[in-house]
Amino acid sequence: MTAFLSVFFRYNEVMSEFHFFHPVEVRYGDLDAQRHVNNAKYLTYLEQARLEYVRQLGLWDGETFAELGMIVAEVQITYRAPIHFGQAVRVGVRVARLGNKSMLMEYQLENAQDSGLFASATSVQVAYDYQVGKSMPVPELWRKKIAAYEGIVEKGNP
Repeated sequence: MTAFLSVFFRYNEVMSEFHFFHPVEVRYGDLDAQRHVNNAKYLTYLEQARLEYVRQLGLWDGETFAELGMIVAEVQITYRAPIHFGQAVRVGVRVARLGNKSMLMEYQLENAQDSGLFASATSVQVAYDYQVGKSMPVPELWRKKIAAYEGIVEKGNP
């Protein structure tokens, strides 16, 4: 294993409140004229990490996007430090709150070498039926898996 990849396997050393991390490779095309990652690329990094999170929890098989079952309703990003080409980046992802039809996800983009914070973010994901074209309740299977993984105690459950 290369030194570059080994930093991604220190999963719970720094961001202990996050159980899931996804490594992101900074590509040359991600840079802007100021030679750091363009602000819009952060959304792509969040998306990559979010999709891998739902795959790892077994909520989506990664095959058909029509079966994904969620859609982005809102995103908020706070930029803390620039990301430069060659830096090892990892994204911590967690579900902080489960609603009836939505969930609040939180993210941290950090330097995998020294744990410096590049950005923090939140997104609201709405459970969505792409076949019908409308929102739906968060599936019960999703609720159970996410609550168990994140340690979320829902109302009515001990």
